[in-house]
Order: sequence, then structure tokens, then C-alpha cells
Amino acid sequence: MKKLLYTLLIVLLAAPVAMGAGKKSYVIGFYNLENLFDTYHDEGKNDEEYLPDGANQWTEAKYAKKLKNMASVIRAMKEENKAWHAILGVSEIENRHVLEDLVSQPEIAEANYQIVHYDGPDRRGVDVALFYRPELFTLLESRSIPFDFNSNLDFGMSEEEKADFRTRDILMVRGMLGDEMFAFFVAHLPSRLGDKSSALRSRGGEIMYQTSRELMAAYPGIKIVAMGDMNDNPTDDSMAVQMRGREKIEEVGPEDFFSPFLSMLKAGYSSLFYRGSGNIYDILVCNYNLAHAPKGTLQIQPIVKKKYYGRVFHQPFMTQQDGQYAGQPFRTYSNGAFVGGYSDHYPTYIIVSNK
Repeated sequence: MKKLLYTLLIVLLAAPVAMGAGKKSYVIGFYNLENLFDTYHDEGKNDEEYLPDGANQWTEAKYAKKLKNMASVIRAMKEENKAWHAILGVSEIENRHVLEDLVSQPEIAEANYQIVHYDGPDRRGVDVALFYRPELFTLLESRSIPFDFNSNLDFGMSEEEKADFRTRDILMVRGMLGDEMFAFFVAHLPSRLGDKSSALRSRGGEIMYQTSRELMAAYPGIKIVAMGDMNDNPTDDSMAVQMRGREKIEEVGPEDFFSPFLSMLKAGYSSLFYRGSGNIYDILVCNYNLAHAPKGTLQIQPIVKKKYYGRVFHQPFMTQQDGQYAGQPFRTYSNGAFVGGYSDHYPTYIIVSNK
């Protein structure tokens, strides 16, 4: 009898803690890992510069340094947030091998990240991928969405040029974050090379938006986050027009996306520098269902100065401290020389919570 009473007392004492544990908060982010290549040749890919005898003399020691650096940044974000990312999209990765090597690094192995990755058609062999914590996210579906020209956009390209064009696929991952359905897109849109590239990035935004609408029709109430290195600012056509990105959360209607880094760009924040100018190409946007979520369900939260809904994560160790590029991301190579830095991009993230 005494044992039974003792057990009941323990349950009663624990009950308030259990009820108070209903608050959930998740970090969702993106990081361009800047050419995370292994030291082996992938058949059919132009990865020769990242081989031991290639232009970058990419050795096992340099690869190990790169892996440690990337893991150190992910760990530093965990220390700041007191939690690992539940979802982390990445780009500029060569293959599944480098992803497996990264998630097994001592700095982040305890996060138990699982991987979603597909080999894509990019000629250099770089892909996008998604890490998730299986304790927090249940994977239901994933697919690699190829780039196509099924659009009314004017690409200014011949049919031969279109047939020869190759870029990264867009990754779509759908599943349950806690007990709510989410879909995540991870993109690395075409680079800013050539005067025809803007329409290509616009098409990337259009593909993500069209697929989002299909998902919202198939799964009413689904919450969607599109993330990636868009090679565009939040003010450019791919994000502001094709993705219908809105600067202020109160402006977001059912057919719009909330673009939290738009106001941050205007305020002077940067995730990378292109031709000497600061930009935010590392973007996350979320749909109406996440921007205006019902009370008690997951909703995007302000996290910087209680004003901005996005975070550009940078620390002194990730930043060039002197010389020509002082104040910019401390990258792996500079002017053709290995300098042992991190990435030419800072990672970005948002936080969603049901508070």
C-alpha cells in the first residue's frame, strides 16, 4: 500500500512538469558549405580541381579540416540556441559520402542527424541535401524536382541551349515535425553567370511556388519552408514575385510567403558578399499556414532584437579579421590559396514555436 501511495505521489508531482512540457520550439536552418568535396573522382562529374593532383591540391588533410570546420559552425549554433537544428538544409555538397562524414564528426555526432539526398545533374557534381533529427521529424516523403522550362518566362535561350542546360535539382521533403505536417524545399538556384541567369532563378522560384500550391491543395493546413542559396536577394524576382515573398508578416495572405530576410537585407544584414557588396542569398521563406498559425501550433517567431524573424549566424572565428576581405565570411580558399576557413556564406535560420 505504501508503495502504491508513493508511486501515485510521484505521478502527481510529475504531472505539472508534463503539462508544462507542451511548449515546443524547433530550429530550421540552411548552410551553404562551400564546395564540400571528398578527394575521390566521381565518374561523369567535373570535380578534378578537388582531387589531390587537381588545381586545389585537395588532400585528405584539407578535407578533414573542412569537415571539422563545418561541424564546428553547426555546433556553435547549437550552443547559441541550446538545441540542435531539427532541420538543416545544406548545399554545395558533392555526394552522400561527404554528408555521412560530416554528420559523424565528433562535434555534432550526438545530434544523430539523418540524411535526405539525391544525386543531381549538376556538371560539377554539387547537390543539395537535408539533415533531420529523427527524434523530432518523421520522414513521410521526399523527391528531387528537376529544373525544367515549362514556363511563360522569357529565358532568351535557344532550344539547343535549354537542352544542354544543367543545374541542381530542388529537394522536397515532407513529414511530421512533432505532430504537425511540414514540407521543406532545399534549393541552390542557378548562379549569376551570364545575362540570362535571372530568368533561370525566377524559374526556380516558380517551381517551388507551384509545387507548394500543389502540396497545400493535397494537404490542407500543411506548413511549408523553402530555403536555399537562391543566388538572389529577397528583393529579386525569384523570391519577391515568383515566390510571392512579403516583407511584413501582417501582409502575408493565403497565397503568399513570408520573407523574413527581406527586412534584414534592408537593415544592412548580409550572409555573403558578391563583388564587394553585402547580400542575403541564403534565404528561408514560409507559407501563410506557418506565418499565421492557429494559437497553440507551430508558428515562426521573432528571434533578433524581438523584431526580425531570421538570424544570420556569424561569429568572429567564421569571419575574416584582416586584409582585403576583412569583415566577410572566412572562406576555404582565398585568391587561389588554401586558407583553412569555413565557408563564403554564413548560415541562416528561423525558429518555430507553439508558444
